Amino acid sequence: MPRPRKRRRLPRKPHPSIFKPVGVPLDSLERVTLLHEELEAIRLADLEGLHQQDGANQMGVSRSTFQRMLKEARRKVTRALVKGLALHVEGGTFRVAAAQWHCANCGYDWDLVHGSGRRQPEMCPTCGSQAVRERPDMERRHLE
Repeated sequence: MPRPRKRRRLPRKPHPSIFKPVGVPLDSLERVTLLHEELEAIRLADLEGLHQQDGANQMGVSRSTFQRMLKEARRKVTRALVKGLALHVEGGTFRVAAAQWHCANCGYDWDLVHGSGRRQPEMCPTCGSQAVRERPDMERRHLE
């Protein structure tokens, strides 16, 4: 029996979406499904310009897993664009942070996941400062 799939870390709750060629009814198009974590891998590598190890760290997976997700995502997007297919972004195995925290003293950013049962941290896990506040923005540069 294979090991259960590890949940990938996403910075915000994803929303399903469909991209399709103009002028062609969706009913008549074949669909390619791009998982939310595959879209996040493309975003981190191609839009943010992160190296694979940095992207893997942000998603909470190994570098080789990140590389496989990125390769598969690029293949799916390319197939949809070249063949004129509908690209359906949905599904996957992921978790989303419930709250993001920032230390005003050292600048460290981290998140707490849904269901952890933990409330606002009393101090920064890196420097021990009590100057901790919730981050208002959803884009984080460094995750726990």
